[in-house]
Amino acid sequence: MLYRKYMQKKTYRQLKRELLKDKKIKYAYEKLGPEFAMIEMIIKKRIERGLTQKELARKIGTKQSAISRLESGTYNPSISFLQKVGEALGAKLKISLTEK
Repeated sequence: MLYRKYMQKKTYRQLKRELLKDKKIKYAYEKLGPEFAMIEMIIKKRIERGLTQKELARKIGTKQSAISRLESGTYNPSISFLQKVGEALGAKLKISLTEK
């Protein structure tokens, strides 16, 4: 597998830099950038508020597993769900489109 080839004795930054030289990998990575940024913000806000995944889930009326999937990137949430998460974290969801 391509990933194993690159993993031998490399730091994360070295691996990332090498992998991003491949145009297909770079395209996929950039495409997921906003998703990763959203996940990072949610986790950061949750931790700042001192909430567990279970407590956050309870605040928005869902299960802890839904929050876990959201934070791991394996769940494609609706805008409504993200608004609930934002409100529970004392934040406002803001979505925008900008020119490339």
